[in-house]
Amino acid sequence: MAKNTIKIKAKHKNGVTAVKALIKHPMETGLRKNKKTGKKIPAHFIKEVTCSHNGNVVFVANWGVAVSKNPYLSFKLKDGSPGDTIKIAWVDNKGESDSRETKIK
Repeated sequence: MAKNTIKIKAKHKNGVTAVKALIKHPMETGLRKNKKTGKKIPAHFIKEVTCSHNGNVVFVANWGVAVSKNPYLSFKLKDGSPGDTIKIAWVDNKGESDSRETKIK
């Protein structure tokens, strides 16, 4: 399990909660070559991102090789309130994963 790969902020304003997250991940397509060896760099990408509010899944995103390195994720939530918990979790094609929770401010 990867550790500390997610930075997340959740802020409530005018009845809407804005959630912003940055995920540190190489997101390799498997198509690039190592300049020194000429061999392809193995694919390593996030397959699934799950976002939850107070333990209830808000959405699940299926990602692939077309997502850039260190992806940024942003969404808005109507049901959030200050003090509620937002959780973001990911799993990649190598079985690595991470999750992070924050309280809505």
